[in-house]
Amino acid sequence: MEEHVNIVCPACAAVNRVPGERLKDRARCGRCHQPLFSGHPLELDAAAFERHLSRNSVPILVDFWAPWCGPCRMMAPAYEQAARRLEPRARVAKLNTESYPQLAQRYAVRSIPTVILFKNGREKARQSGAMGLDALLSWVQPQLA
Repeated sequence: MEEHVNIVCPACAAVNRVPGERLKDRARCGRCHQPLFSGHPLELDAAAFERHLSRNSVPILVDFWAPWCGPCRMMAPAYEQAARRLEPRARVAKLNTESYPQLAQRYAVRSIPTVILFKNGREKARQSGAMGLDALLSWVQPQLA
């Protein structure tokens, strides 16, 4: 683990510099004192997406989804469980493509759900289609190593 990592607070968007070994200690934001990781996927809007992508040191796993999408709704419980298993090694987030189609277009998301892993602000891997918890974890965990 890196000596220090930058983590964007999901509550107030402050960038926190946290010692790498303290991430598992339920680190809290220095500004608003809220937990930096909740064990639940973070709902992103366009501004939060850009901030988390550009300022987080940990990888960001983003589920591009839509409320009308049956496979997206089917995958939601597994994605929720994945957040508990993957944080704080990665920020787990969701982006509604109905609300932010320009972001889906920018990343060439042609089918949903599509899960994209970003590291250092760049796409590292992607997977389209609904996945159960085991499939999701077996796909993403090697990417985090």
